[in-house]
Amino acid sequence: MIETALQVEPCWPEHDWEARASAAVEAAVAATPYQALAAIDALFEIDVRLTDDAEVRALNRDYRNKDKATNVLSFPMVPPEQIEDLVRTDLGEVLLGDIVLAHGTCAREAAERAVRVEAHATHLIVHGTLHLLGYDHMEDKEAEAMEALERKIMATLGLHDPYEPVED
Repeated sequence: MIETALQVEPCWPEHDWEARASAAVEAAVAATPYQALAAIDALFEIDVRLTDDAEVRALNRDYRNKDKATNVLSFPMVPPEQIEDLVRTDLGEVLLGDIVLAHGTCAREAAERAVRVEAHATHLIVHGTLHLLGYDHMEDKEAEAMEALERKIMATLGLHDPYEPVED
């Protein structure tokens, strides 16, 4: 079973963030070879924190040596090569990792893309979940595969194509 634990700071607008985060995480997991994680008795948790740019900037500086805010950070707790083994074990509870979103950056990007903050945040949670499951975009081929998967997931959620070119 997949569980999403959520923390929301007051800088984020009123919304049913718990339902949105859970839907994003579940859709992302369901679109991967790890969909079995949702169907077994063990508990697989993903923590989502909606916070401000200052906190994300500090995390980005401390963990990635980049002293700037970014839209989303993912902190995997399970090495990607061990995720497949989790499907065949009964560990009880496993924290797959943390996803942290920065409100200011997310709101600015949403405005630039002419989408609602809630929709953009959903994309970032999907993106972060895929990172926790071992997906990456460092190489062109990886980036193309991850973007295609994100497009598919967002479509299943009835949301925008996050990689549609933005018109000026």
